[in-house]
Amino acid sequence: MTALALSVGDPSGIGPEIAIAAFLAREAVGLPAFYLLADPALIASRARQLGVSVPIVETTPIGAAQVFAHALPIVPLAAHFIDSPGRPDSANAAGTVEAIDRAVAACFAGDAAAVVTCPIAKKPLYDAGFRFPGHTEYLAHLAARHSGVDAMPVMMLAGPDLRTVPVTIHIALAEVPKALTTELIVATARITAADLASRFGIARPRLAIAGLNPHAGEGGSMGLEDERIVRPAVDILRAEGIDAFGPLPADTLFHARARASYDVVLCMYHDQALIPAKTLAFDEAVNVTLGLPFIRTSPDHGTAFDIAGKGLARPDSLIAALKLARKLADTDAKAVAA
Repeated sequence: MTALALSVGDPSGIGPEIAIAAFLAREAVGLPAFYLLADPALIASRARQLGVSVPIVETTPIGAAQVFAHALPIVPLAAHFIDSPGRPDSANAAGTVEAIDRAVAACFAGDAAAVVTCPIAKKPLYDAGFRFPGHTEYLAHLAARHSGVDAMPVMMLAGPDLRTVPVTIHIALAEVPKALTTELIVATARITAADLASRFGIARPRLAIAGLNPHAGEGGSMGLEDERIVRPAVDILRAEGIDAFGPLPADTLFHARARASYDVVLCMYHDQALIPAKTLAFDEAVNVTLGLPFIRTSPDHGTAFDIAGKGLARPDSLIAALKLARKLADTDAKAVAA
């Protein structure tokens, strides 16, 4: 079985230690095989700092699955890291990016089943000359470079009881009404519906579309965006045969009875999607990037520099991300075989 490729993320954050913790819990939680793209010396050093014993074997992506039962497989990076938990350093940017590059390349080469990414921080990357807004945009760039086809990445938070997709993501709240368009909602919904069908095995996904304004605008009395932008998008999607409905008031979309009526909620801005997802499943929610020609999952949290190297970080979200990546890869493989 082809292993999952796990990029180490920012080595000054909690990526190294949650990777170690996930590996040590592999039998107890039934973890699928993965290999870590990292600097082996840093991983060994971090394990010593945490007071844990972890066997490490340097390997290739193809050999990782055989190693996983008895040691943490590490595919070494050309770059080396400065070991400074809690203190991000732009000198580590080259290795952080290399790990992502090589994870994606392994997927396209058939040497990895999926990409799982530990968290990165933007500032040390920007300080080193990185010019992409974030992780997701860079993954889309790599997808286009390998495939020759532009991809529109869509962010989805997936937990045991709720999936949410923000239509606009990392922009100021004041900018959301200007960035939100009918075309953007339609494009996001199409990708979401297609991936839920092909990779999640949901034959006819039900898409609840949240309104932008309180009470979904209440007929235009609380803003016109829901009638002029959101509702036309729903009409287009329904005409295409996608089971979309809305715009719906966001304040009544996330209780248990409402959640039973849909498979995913398309939200109009970042916090509208992430607050309910993280409230319901802070330690188990997974960030899934839809719309890419490979599978990518990630923990739903950041680098947590404040607790890095202290042994406080929990690997739960990474474990969930690894399990979901394996499940999606298996579903994808079956669909291709059929």
